[in-house]
Amino acid sequence: MGELITIDTPDDPRLHDYTGLTDVELRRRREPAEGLFIAEGEKVIRRAGDAGYAMRSMLLSAKWVDTMRDVIDEAPAPVYVVEPELAERVTGYHVHRGALASMRRKPLHSAADLLRAARRVVVMESVNDHTNIGAIFRSAAALGIDAVLLSPDCADPLYRRSVKVPMGAVFSVPYARLDTWPAGLATVGEAGFTLLALTPDERAEPLDEVAPHRMDRVALMLGAEGDGLSRRALAAADRWVRIPMSHGVDSLNVGAAAAVAFYAVTAGRPTE
Repeated sequence: MGELITIDTPDDPRLHDYTGLTDVELRRRREPAEGLFIAEGEKVIRRAGDAGYAMRSMLLSAKWVDTMRDVIDEAPAPVYVVEPELAERVTGYHVHRGALASMRRKPLHSAADLLRAARRVVVMESVNDHTNIGAIFRSAAALGIDAVLLSPDCADPLYRRSVKVPMGAVFSVPYARLDTWPAGLATVGEAGFTLLALTPDERAEPLDEVAPHRMDRVALMLGAEGDGLSRRALAAADRWVRIPMSHGVDSLNVGAAAAVAFYAVTAGRPTE
């Protein structure tokens, strides 16, 4: 059972996990190094627990104690109760959802392990916007993608905003990082996947004509907002595919494009 502890000073060392949450560069370095991530809001905290992430601690305003009582009772972790103003001083922003939890990260999957069990995967290159990462994971979870592979420079799927935007959907799809890029794509091809590079390039084939949903194993490659896939990544692909556009629109936001492409890749496949 979690112990309720009232804290009234922002420099209390027990609040270390929650300091400076708006400092993106600091948190990007600190959280993986310390083996933690921050879950924000009741639903996300519950989904993190359901996904098997252990709680280090929780930070609540007093009015959220009753709402989170069952979580508090089940979690063998301290629960720090603070005034909203103090929470804002510690974190750097107004915690309008009222509840934060510091969760322990799990060891990352290996790409090889994920590829053995998967049929539909998405491979992201240099997607470093946390909102886009979260949106892509949400679509991947909703549309039956089996796994996500990330280039070394992709943003952290467990960064607070990546988790918050899709309401914890990042917990539903296993992911791994490819250690080298783009050489790591060879591992995907060797596992029997057809590498499809999503690009607005006019030389690419329309997705519906390629019919990826009929392929045995498909890895859909997505690039960063604006730049898209690099030349080296495109060169490593088996085929280039595009979403046909109308009314002079040249491309979609990567999050929207991912959702459209995921449906084309998974259409007709059973999902859980």
